[in-house]
Amino acid sequence: MPMGSNDKRKQTGKNRAFVQSLGHAWDGLRALFHYERNFRKHLAVGTLAVIAGIILRLTLNEWLWLVLAIFLVLIAETLNTIVEAVVDLVVGTTYHDLAKRAKDVAAGGVLLAATFAIIVGALVMLPALSRWF
Repeated sequence: MPMGSNDKRKQTGKNRAFVQSLGHAWDGLRALFHYERNFRKHLAVGTLAVIAGIILRLTLNEWLWLVLAIFLVLIAETLNTIVEAVVDLVVGTTYHDLAKRAKDVAAGGVLLAATFAIIVGALVMLPALSRWF
């Protein structure tokens, strides 16, 4: 279905060009930042970790682990947001045990990713800190 450039939010078919797909991806990232408080919190903590890494002069391997951990948390939060939105779309304001389970499992995935990030942060930052003393 053809559509005007100002009408992209009403698209129901497949993207026809890479630039169109990229535009939708940016819309999604903006929505995450604008509507999801936890995504902003994870982004802030990740930014602080990057600043600490710069100050501590991490090695390439340490940077790889740190960046992996940061992005894993952000991706997990993104998937959690997707699950919550789809579940809410399907059940509305009705309570359903499977809806609760889906949301809880998605939130658990974020918790696992955040725990991994804390472990990686400790394994990377503590030795880097000890190099200063």
